[in-house]
Amino acid sequence: MVSHRRLAAPGFDRGANAALCIMSAAAAALGAVPAMAAPQDDTRAKVDRLYEEAEKATEAYNKADERADKLREQVSTAQDRIARQQESINSMRDALGSLAGAQYRSGGIDPSLVLLLSDDPADYLDKAARLARLSAHQAGQLKDLQDAMRVLAQERAEATRKLTQLEKSRKAVVAHKRTVEHKLAHARRLLNSLTAADRAAYDRASRSDRIDLPGFGDALPSSGRAAAAVAAAQSALGRPYIWGANGPSGFDCSGLIQWSYAQAGVALPRTSQGQRYAGQQIPLSEAQPGDVVTYRNDASHVGMYMGNGQVIHAPYPGAPVRYDPVGMIPGATVTRV
Repeated sequence: MVSHRRLAAPGFDRGANAALCIMSAAAAALGAVPAMAAPQDDTRAKVDRLYEEAEKATEAYNKADERADKLREQVSTAQDRIARQQESINSMRDALGSLAGAQYRSGGIDPSLVLLLSDDPADYLDKAARLARLSAHQAGQLKDLQDAMRVLAQERAEATRKLTQLEKSRKAVVAHKRTVEHKLAHARRLLNSLTAADRAAYDRASRSDRIDLPGFGDALPSSGRAAAAVAAAQSALGRPYIWGANGPSGFDCSGLIQWSYAQAGVALPRTSQGQRYAGQQIPLSEAQPGDVVTYRNDASHVGMYMGNGQVIHAPYPGAPVRYDPVGMIPGATVTRV
């Protein structure tokens, strides 16, 4: 996703870019601040800011979409359960109806008169006892039916509530999607307003020519699942940033981390905020390959630590999955899954 603290590529005018791109990791490291910023520098800063805002909106979109998926599943399960309960209630009603009909047809004579006229009083008394037991059973069935109908009413009310929540979540997904698209479209218009030379310089700064991590050194993943996630993330190097995507052909920042750990058999939350709390918090100084690194107070960007002071991440539109320094954005938080 959007990491607008970009590394400055060779030949890029880092001093000029640092004035308004205050979020740039390279500029922060160099501490270069020219006296005045050129108009194109202001445009670059606006583009970076729009990318950051789009990134936050994308994570909000991912969260709303994840919630909508869960609600759809819950509603579907509830509807299946309601259908089964309705079938059971219908069967109970049929059984009670048949029994009531039989009793009505045979119960038109006073029991004492039937006993008086019976050729075999003992047989009648035996039948009457069985009828009493049957009536008690019928009363139990009636109570079961009433209980089942009460549960069914509760299930229907809960399903209705979840459907209402689902509709709200759907609207939130649409709203966040529109926000992202608006921010990205605005950023594209600003980029298109740059001169060819400035756009080329911006594109160079937005690209990483590294395809191999410059050595792990002695750093080893903390577990087998972390090692598998590292291997999966490395296999995604060079794949495009696609907002709202979680692989395998493209990724946003949290999508890359979720997909990489899924290849290791670990189910992580869809959002970078959820991924921040998906394990044990550890100091950056103790980070090992495979650890999840989130950025900003709102955890709106995330990458995976790879060792040697590097993370792998999906930066922002136009920048494919790549390696960057772990300190590209100050205030990194590390989570061991």
